Amino acid sequence: MKAKIAVATVSGKAYYLIVNELKRKNIPFLSLTPNDTIPIEIKVVITTKEEKPLINHEKILVYQEGVEPEALINEALQLIQGKENYEKIVIGVDPGEVFGLAVLADGKVIETENCFSLDETLNKIKSAVRNFGKNQETSVSVKVGDGVPLYKKKLLHSLDKALPSNVMLEIVSEAGTDRKPNEVGHRRGLRDIASAIRIAGRNGHKFQRRKTNE
Repeated sequence: MKAKIAVATVSGKAYYLIVNELKRKNIPFLSLTPNDTIPIEIKVVITTKEEKPLINHEKILVYQEGVEPEALINEALQLIQGKENYEKIVIGVDPGEVFGLAVLADGKVIETENCFSLDETLNKIKSAVRNFGKNQETSVSVKVGDGVPLYKKKLLHSLDKALPSNVMLEIVSEAGTDRKPNEVGHRRGLRDIASAIRIAGRNGHKFQRRKTNE
């Protein structure tokens, strides 16, 4: 996959934080200085406020100091897909001792992660909902696999308390969601993520929210 995002800054701190987030999400990128010519295949340029006037490009996103870069990178992903807003965000979760997590935007996998505690999983989901569900027209749902009932129950009740009332929660059958080891390698974490992606793509049954208003 060719890079469609360029990071154009000579600020060491900004570059480090932006690039760390891009690498965490496994997003290819091109490193430039603000005075470099922007290649034609680049759809979005990320820079700082001070360096923005030096860059000639129609899509420039500005990193703000003190603000976590995750939302900025998510916005860049949205722009390179040619979308002003996503219509549908689905977060799939494979619960267990390691929680596999996958975020799908309009059917495309845009983020995957392994979480190693209920609290970490909850925080990642809250962050995804906050970043991707800002637009009121975007529907957001969290689909939780039913393979480990204890973890499933704890996570659903925590999500019910923590998430806005417009977020739909679903319970999804995990039958057949585990890939064979030779499909995804022998690392357990990859199998958790593969299962989370499959869970996100399945229809489940609605978990009745107790939170009906904010």
